[in-house]
Amino acid sequence: MNIEDMNIEDMNIEDGYDVIIIGAGPAGCSAASILAEHGHRPLVLEREKFPRYHVGESLIPFTYQPMERLGIIPLMKDSAFVKKFSVQFVAPSGKASQPFYFWTRYDKETVAQSWQVFRSEFDHLLMNHARDRGAEVREEMTVKSLLRDDDSERVTGVLAVDNDGNGTEFRAPMTLDCTGKEAFAAVRNGWRKKDPFLNKIAVWTYYKGAKRDEGYDEGQTTVAFIPEKGWFWHIPLHDDRVSVGVVAEGKYLSRDKVRKPKDIFEREIDENQWIREYLKDGEQFGPHYVTSEYSFHSQHCGSEGLLLVGDAFCFLDPVFSSGLMLALKSGVMAGDAVHEALAANDFSPARFGDYAKSLREGIENMRKLVYAFYEPGFSFKKVIDKYPDMAGDITDCLSGDVNKDFSQLWDAIAEFAPVPDPLDVGMPKEAAMA
Repeated sequence: MNIEDMNIEDMNIEDGYDVIIIGAGPAGCSAASILAEHGHRPLVLEREKFPRYHVGESLIPFTYQPMERLGIIPLMKDSAFVKKFSVQFVAPSGKASQPFYFWTRYDKETVAQSWQVFRSEFDHLLMNHARDRGAEVREEMTVKSLLRDDDSERVTGVLAVDNDGNGTEFRAPMTLDCTGKEAFAAVRNGWRKKDPFLNKIAVWTYYKGAKRDEGYDEGQTTVAFIPEKGWFWHIPLHDDRVSVGVVAEGKYLSRDKVRKPKDIFEREIDENQWIREYLKDGEQFGPHYVTSEYSFHSQHCGSEGLLLVGDAFCFLDPVFSSGLMLALKSGVMAGDAVHEALAANDFSPARFGDYAKSLREGIENMRKLVYAFYEPGFSFKKVIDKYPDMAGDITDCLSGDVNKDFSQLWDAIAEFAPVPDPLDVGMPKEAAMA
């Protein structure tokens, strides 16, 4: 529905909230939970009805800290979600590496145990938790535009419409964009930039009854390589289901004029013997999904009265499963930062400089590892063989401990894979608020 189709004369106005949050995904509900914990009144506007489907099922180790802060670790332990203790890598020949167990570096009772989740259930858990904390969540409310002060251009809220076409202006001192890949504010402000080095396509689907490992290895993430620096993810889920997807350059996946997602996926199964073996006795169900050229970033992290959180700020190639960690972590960070702004009655861009710097730093550290991964002929083993002391830094960054000094690691990796300068992908070297 266009704004022009709404009954402007009957527009409702609600202005009793401290923060408006666009989107009830992990970033939005995390921020809402933290703000409600601080005693504020957040309103979350979500265009869909939960539970709803979403891809991105794997939690890396350092997702533990934001989940602990949110208070959902007991809920996770009581859930049916498959426990994840490790990751392994598989060559196209089918030869698998020894599983890397997180407990070899981290505490076995906390960080070293993660989960594989159905996002429909996990995201619904987060929504209900935010409500239990005191946040108000309204589903099936579609945000149409940002509201701005006529004189200063400060964001003052949003205009949203329900399924019956009734429009409401929601006003608050702060608005958080937690719209994920849609990147609501970045698109409308002209901030969204594609990453020219990560123009990949993903095709994925689900299987039931497929082969899986046993014991501690049952829930491990498998990255199975195919030619041309492409790879499969294999993520075991509860109820005997598994998420399987293939990621590669579009020109590789569409070779020989194959275009249909199902045909692409089924052809690529034969490019890795491990994937073929583990799927052969399973039954594929549901559609074959596809998304293309999905890596992007926003040039700015927000403006006066507006803050970008999670994927709305940056969506990064999923090879290292960083998305949920960054969403939850940035949601917690944003909740704390906005709490401080509300306490100081200061919503200027400068107030959120530390938030922007920390978020940018963490994303860029992970991005550099992704760039290296896709460099022809590169492997982390080559780096570790020459620089054994770098094994810990590589493990930490891959596990989500991304806000630390990795300068020595980047120097070592640069000998094997050039790391593009941020300016080469349209990003400022420093964090920026508009």
